Amino acid sequence: MSRADEIARGLVAHLRGVLGEPGLELAEPPVPLTGGFDTEIHAVRLRGAPAGFAAPLVLRVLRAHHDPAMVMREQAIQNTLADQGYPAARVLHAALDPAPLGAAFLLMERLPGTPLISTRPVGMDRLLLEAQLRLHALDPAPIARALGDAVTFEGYLASLGRRVARARLTGLTELMRWLHEQRPPPQAPPVICHGDLHPQNVLVQGGRVSGVLDWANAVIADAAFDVASTHSILRFVPVGLASMPRALRWLARVGQPILAARYLRGYRRRRPIDSGRLAYYEVAAVMRALVRAGESRGRAAGGPPPTALDRSAYADRLLAHAAGITGLAASLPRQPW
Repeated sequence: MSRADEIARGLVAHLRGVLGEPGLELAEPPVPLTGGFDTEIHAVRLRGAPAGFAAPLVLRVLRAHHDPAMVMREQAIQNTLADQGYPAARVLHAALDPAPLGAAFLLMERLPGTPLISTRPVGMDRLLLEAQLRLHALDPAPIARALGDAVTFEGYLASLGRRVARARLTGLTELMRWLHEQRPPPQAPPVICHGDLHPQNVLVQGGRVSGVLDWANAVIADAAFDVASTHSILRFVPVGLASMPRALRWLARVGQPILAARYLRGYRRRRPIDSGRLAYYEVAAVMRALVRAGESRGRAAGGPPPTALDRSAYADRLLAHAAGITGLAASLPRQPW
């Protein structure tokens, strides 16, 4: 049986039970969607389902190594944002049980639009800024109440520390110590940070942002953390990994540093961030990718299988960048995993 058939059969059987609709069916086979390095994403349509499930939907299945509780976290974040009018997909159903599809999963509304990365190589920075500044203006209190310490920056660092210890990534312990010792004092109230905002996670329609995807890394933190995350992705992710027409990749390679600089300059014009604070949060942001690369390259017990991003030069570029900021180049191994 193909994976598509497994998903179709498992999803229908599960939804018939939880929705109390024995006649529920798929209107068409699940259609795989690109964009997820570490999840399975499918477009689905249901027939014979309750009214709320009748529109086009997206099924997001975690990989088996993920903590199933992630789906509840993403549901809380996305639905709270949707309640505030932000273009995050409302989650209609979250399932912790891995039995139906092999891992925990989310079923959410499908937002209109096309990924920014495949629509307009010029002007991406403006739409990224529109999505991010709008997010940073929202009230973080409802998410903080729903998720507590797990969604704070302190919780983010604690989670990284546990993963470093569990995977025995001793080459990253100096960077973790630096993050704890050098953290700048608060300068402004924390905001909702997406944590992974880039042109593949932003949908556009009619020249405007119509959706923001992939909220697995969202935290409530200094706005500089979110800016540092986006800036590092724009600077260092190999262009060849992006889901864009091949004809545009040469232009993207030339424009990559320009886009990163324009984005950062545009954000600072609206909300100033001093260079020292930004540098600290750049190290904090890239640590997530470094830990992930260490887990996959070292194949620690229960760790994730390596993705194309893990196998690329991305982590090595980030390690060199973090070493330069922290001054730890001499004490960090070239391959800390």
